[in-house]
Amino acid sequence: MEKNDLLISLRRVGFSESIISAFANIKREEFIPEEYRQMAYHDVALPIGNNQTISQPYTIATMLSLLHVKKGQKILEIGSGSGYVLALLSNIVGETGTVFGIEIIKNLADNSKKVLKSYRNVRIYNQDGKDGLKFHSPFDRILISAACEEVPKAILDQVKPGGMLVAPIGSSQQQSITAIKKHESFSIKVKEIPGFVFVRFV
Repeated sequence: MEKNDLLISLRRVGFSESIISAFANIKREEFIPEEYRQMAYHDVALPIGNNQTISQPYTIATMLSLLHVKKGQKILEIGSGSGYVLALLSNIVGETGTVFGIEIIKNLADNSKKVLKSYRNVRIYNQDGKDGLKFHSPFDRILISAACEEVPKAILDQVKPGGMLVAPIGSSQQQSITAIKKHESFSIKVKEIPGFVFVRFV
């Protein structure tokens, strides 16, 4: 599958033009080990080392769609892996937005910093993500890119009132991509899409 084929496939599903444009502008092959680069635009998850994967483009587009990212926003991704989703988010929020990534695996964090060194609005931290990134909070949007049984309260507390958090929630065998809307005094699940499998939250 070529890049244009992937874009046609995502557009056919009905994803927004801002999401399609981000996929068009970002080179997925830069975030994939050399031995898998010929499969960069296949709509599948691919290994990136350390028993981790770069998610299927359709899955990423689904999460971004639920996140409702807008220009100028401040976004946090927990479990940023190779940095591909950070690059997509950077493209969507634009120069006036800021994107933060947390990756616990040092090798992946270091590699993603190298690939994204020219992205002025992206910052990556090599640390445990269970407590979020409090010193940069609150965030307009938080994306958790690893499976969890429930969202830690410390992370949910870092979403601005009116903001959104999206995460794959469920058992180790299967999760639902879940969108949670934050209000002043409570949070509510606004959508759940079942049938996904992510690597576990480390």
